[in-house]
Order: sequence, then structure tokens, then C-alpha cells
Amino acid sequence: MARFYALSLEPTLFGEVSLIRNWGRIGARGQIRCETFEQPEAAAAAFEHLQILKLRKGYLPKTAIHATANGTECDDVVYADD
Repeated sequence: MARFYALSLEPTLFGEVSLIRNWGRIGARGQIRCETFEQPEAAAAAFEHLQILKLRKGYLPKTAIHATANGTECDDVVYADD
């Protein structure tokens, strides 16, 4: 079953940083979770921690998927597994 997991850091209107997580089956909208951090460093640390966990579970960065599929690359932080 093909799945995706997307991570992004977004600024808020109040000077905080939100870590947005979106996951589910490829082709579906999936679920979204948003965590807000007062310090950008804390948000970046949480982002990196989740990134490491997903890579250990077998998810591949979208850049690796595109590079193997059609020879192109992009900078999206989306992960997928088969």
C-alpha cells in the first residue's frame, strides 16, 4: 500500500513557527497535524527528528523517488513508501 508523509515549517502571524505534518495513502487527502513552537530552533529540531524517524521506517525522500523514476530532482520534503 503506497503511503506519503509530508513535513513543512510555516511561520505564523504571531512570530511563531508551525510544524505541519500531512500523511496518508497516495491519492487521498490524508490527515493533517499542526504543532506550533515559540522558538524556531525547537521547530527545526522536531522537524529533523520526524525526518529521521520516517527514513528509518522506510520512507524515501521525494527527491530520491523522482531521481529514480524520471531523472529529475526537486526540493520538496515529502516521503513515500511502497
